[in-house]
Amino acid sequence: MTSSMRIWRRMIMPDLVRVHRYQSLPEQGPKVLFFSGGSALNKISRVFKEYTHHSVHLVTPFDSGGSSARLRAEFDIPAVGDLRSRLMALADETVMGQPEVYDLFTHRLPQQAEPLVLREQLQQLVLGEHPLIECIPNPMKALIQTQLAVTQARIHGDFDLRGASIGNLIMAGGYLNNQQQLDPIVFLFSRLVKALGEVKTTLDASLHLGVELDNGDVVLGQHRITGKETDELLSPIKRMWLNKGLRNIMPTNCHIADDRKDAIESADLICYPPGSFYSSLLANLLPEGVGRSICQNPNPKVYLPNLGTDPEQQGLSLMERVKRLVSTVMADTEVSGSCSALDYLLLDDSYNYGELDCELLNDLNIVVIRTPLITEKQHKYDERLVARALLSFV
Repeated sequence: MTSSMRIWRRMIMPDLVRVHRYQSLPEQGPKVLFFSGGSALNKISRVFKEYTHHSVHLVTPFDSGGSSARLRAEFDIPAVGDLRSRLMALADETVMGQPEVYDLFTHRLPQQAEPLVLREQLQQLVLGEHPLIECIPNPMKALIQTQLAVTQARIHGDFDLRGASIGNLIMAGGYLNNQQQLDPIVFLFSRLVKALGEVKTTLDASLHLGVELDNGDVVLGQHRITGKETDELLSPIKRMWLNKGLRNIMPTNCHIADDRKDAIESADLICYPPGSFYSSLLANLLPEGVGRSICQNPNPKVYLPNLGTDPEQQGLSLMERVKRLVSTVMADTEVSGSCSALDYLLLDDSYNYGELDCELLNDLNIVVIRTPLITEKQHKYDERLVARALLSFV
């Protein structure tokens, strides 16, 4: 019979002895779980794998813009772009052929080329004759060709390939080739690129994001929420939900799979990292079971807030974001209070995040930790300083 309990220790920030121990044996490093989507965490992830090979990255599959939108409309699949980019960030860069795989997965077809030229380039990739794929060794090359062939066979003749991500086309083919499931192809590519960490979508479902604004307007689709491909929202976000499709307001929800539940509950540390506040962070917390699993985990939960400007945060102070983060987690539970939805607020010791409400933080049992996290760029975290700070918690 086993039991669990919470114990306390004196914490040093940063704890360089602890950090150097992890760096010397990353294969025995801690299981740090990140809730994130988008590219904001990719640089931190590339550094983090030097300290532990057991990080877990739950990414959002709700992107509805760019070439992802065309793939999603064509095949009714979850968005795979964030999954693909995080997988590449965690890949073992010492494996033979890995730089070539990275170049292929991050390559996009020309934006201005004629449709026939784009079709010919895709055909070259499928046949293994394109310069980007010729230099990739087997069995990786053959696996990529197989997935691309599936995508090529399934897309309609008028499918717009301009600016298409080759990595997304590969992942889409794997999804279609595995009974419309992402997990098998992610597992396979993770093994082949020797990913030094684990990447999963929070849900393996083709859903979208919907938000209601303070002015009563409703906006459907992540690409319309982020302010990156369209104009910024005219009013702050009031609430968010998972939605079926992009045409009508159809709120829905899904329960996370058991392996996601187990990953959250067994993590040595849970991190709410920088990124688009609603579409990358809070969106990950919406599926049923996420909040309950977070509160079942007795280990530290840390929020590392954004620096600079995030269009999704308009009207939200840092304290308002803390409250919304905690309330989103707690909406999935039946317990009042913070219930260890969040334990620590990790801040740079010189950056101005705005006024802190000490009474609110005390009521929520949240401890503020200040330590150097920024070096030269005042609106960018230093990846190594962040990694060392997070690892000092475990």
